[in-house]
Amino acid sequence: MAEILNTIVKVLLELLGQSVKALPSLLSALVVLFLTKYAVKLVLKVTEETGKRAIKSTSLQLLLTKVSRIGVWTVGILFACVLAFPGFELGDIVATLGIGSVAIGFAFQDIFKNFLAGIILLVEEPFRIGDEVVIGDYNGKVEGISIRTTKIRTYNGEKVLLPNSTVFTDAVKVVTAYAHRRTDLGVGVDYNTSLPEAKELLLRTIRQVEGVMAEPDPEIDVVNFGDSSIDFIVRYWCDSQQKQSRKVQTKAMIALKKALDGANISIPYPIRTLYYYDQDKYNDYFPVEAKQSNLLDA
Repeated sequence: MAEILNTIVKVLLELLGQSVKALPSLLSALVVLFLTKYAVKLVLKVTEETGKRAIKSTSLQLLLTKVSRIGVWTVGILFACVLAFPGFELGDIVATLGIGSVAIGFAFQDIFKNFLAGIILLVEEPFRIGDEVVIGDYNGKVEGISIRTTKIRTYNGEKVLLPNSTVFTDAVKVVTAYAHRRTDLGVGVDYNTSLPEAKELLLRTIRQVEGVMAEPDPEIDVVNFGDSSIDFIVRYWCDSQQKQSRKVQTKAMIALKKALDGANISIPYPIRTLYYYDQDKYNDYFPVEAKQSNLLDA
């Protein structure tokens, strides 16, 4: 019994001695991690200022910031590992990273896929932060591209987080890719209206609406003979921002309606003609009297 106790005490003393011996290394590693935290803040501050001066693209500035943060943390963690485990050489670290990256790759493949997609989106810039886009069922303004997701603020004020891989592979409509865009507004007039006069009135009116661009010049097309009306399409250009586009469209509709009313041109309601038959006199599309007469003649 005494020998067992002596063995246990000996092992505990050895562990304590090794812990005391390793304590300076562990403390040094913790200090390195602590300093790395502040080094990241300093590097990010310098990177942001340098990026704003040297790079015009906001997306590339964001990418530079992300790469700087990851790079500083990677160096700091590797240095801390070397201090904490003195026998752990650089070759061992590289081998460990190589083996571990395979296992981590399988476990976090979705995260890496989104991360790489985010980097490609930032580099290629199919859209920029602040652009208004339509992606799938969501439309709104791009507020940011993080490591995993693209953040969109919808026009209803809702935040939507879309995986970068989804954004990268799906069709994306960039509404504000250009400074201006065209709006097509349908207008119908009744069949008694002179089409040349109506066209001239619509063109003159839409040119006077605030927010409608003079170049390219608005266009008026006759597109259809409808059931109740002859249909025009009023095509005009305005600012591509959703808010401005809605305001101009509202002004255009009010102005066009006022102009048509002033010229006594009506916008007709849908018209349906109904025919009523006396079912007692008609059977299978023939009058009852005619059927009886045919039977008597036979």
